[in-house]
Amino acid sequence: METIIQLLGLGIFIIGRILFLIEAFKTSLLWGLGCVFLAPANIFYLAFHWGNAKKIIWYSIGRSLSAGSRTIFY
Repeated sequence: METIIQLLGLGIFIIGRILFLIEAFKTSLLWGLGCVFLAPANIFYLAFHWGNAKKIIWYSIGRSLSAGSRTIFY
């Protein structure tokens, strides 16, 4: 059971990361490449383009909390 929940959390992380990268590439090619290859670029992108990224961040947080609540109740 724990393995399933861990895989669910990993899937949520991967989906959120892909959506975040798509938004970064929509902004510009350099932001997208920066977010792929440079870890600090993710933080800067989030700070400078919160309007674009907030929906994805809240989606990821909500899904993670949903998976976490399932862990508590099992």
